[in-house]
Amino acid sequence: MARHARPVLDVRDVVKTYGEGDTAVHALRGVSLTVARGDYVAIMGSSGSGKSTLMNILGCLDVPTSGRYLLDGVDVSTLSDRQLALVRNRRIGFVFQSFNLIPRTTALANVELPLAYAGVKGAARRRRAQEALAMVGLADRAGHEPNQLSGGQQQRVAVARALVTSPALVLADEPTGNLDSQSTMDVLAVLDQLNRTGRTIVIITHEPDVAEHARRLIRLVDGRVVTDVRQREREATAWAS
Repeated sequence: MARHARPVLDVRDVVKTYGEGDTAVHALRGVSLTVARGDYVAIMGSSGSGKSTLMNILGCLDVPTSGRYLLDGVDVSTLSDRQLALVRNRRIGFVFQSFNLIPRTTALANVELPLAYAGVKGAARRRRAQEALAMVGLADRAGHEPNQLSGGQQQRVAVARALVTSPALVLADEPTGNLDSQSTMDVLAVLDQLNRTGRTIVIITHEPDVAEHARRLIRLVDGRVVTDVRQREREATAWAS
């Protein structure tokens, strides 16, 4: 298969069970899905649906009880802890609800951090971090610390940090959960633009308005995929009704 045709995410009959016997919790019950390069996917589900567990597996923060997960063609179950750490740093760009920025550290230094872990030298590191901040519209805030930025600006710094390693996947976990309406729109506009330039984005969200920005909706109920539709199919269904 040609590299460009290989899915970024390939999840095959993934099961995740916590505990044993009568007290076992079946968080995922045979989830299968693929995400193509350049796709824009929203994963929705209520509390207990399994979406957080799936996010942790997609982000290589947890491993399935059974089934396979291939990230950019690599079976993550075959990787050592050190290799998994490298995958998380280089192939996945994380955006969290709580921003996870380092206080009393400039926006530029926060964005540089994944590159520092990867051993990128100072001048190249700064150049790439400045480019990432420019992509999210914050080139003029590079010297500001998190407490000098609005919530929406802090999340955009977090998006820049997620992009700076040129990852195969941007994985956003409730990225607008702590934002007001205007900041939510600002952050979603950045994600929309990034997807238009070819970035692969997966958003975990419980907010329908956020999910509407994605081109594909996957809905989980009780650890199973119950909906997997593309935007044009959703629009056709809405029009028919």
